[in-house]
Amino acid sequence: MSTTAGYLARRAGQKERVRLLYRRALRDTLNWAVHRHLFYQDASELRDKFEANRNVENLDVIDRLIDDAEAQQMNFQHPDPYIVPWAPGGTKFTRNPPPPEGIEIIYNYGKEEH
Repeated sequence: MSTTAGYLARRAGQKERVRLLYRRALRDTLNWAVHRHLFYQDASELRDKFEANRNVENLDVIDRLIDDAEAQQMNFQHPDPYIVPWAPGGTKFTRNPPPPEGIEIIYNYGKEEH
């Protein structure tokens, strides 16, 4: 019984690693694509690479395939990846920061009561 639980736990970990690897590789493919139609073609080729090993059952072979794919993905990373502008690291992140402490802002300027 413990071997079945160990097998299932290892298999679940492998599925999670493959899912995360595919998502990272897909994002990197989008970073390298100049036009969207090129991305679709590259994404289809990437999916075919993952689907080619879908029916592998040996856990050790699966671990080796995942390790090789992760190493390949690390070499394939874009040196200047796309970052959403308002996300941390983006061009608009903290573009309008809050004013420093001690500065009073008058929101109803010109409408003050005298």
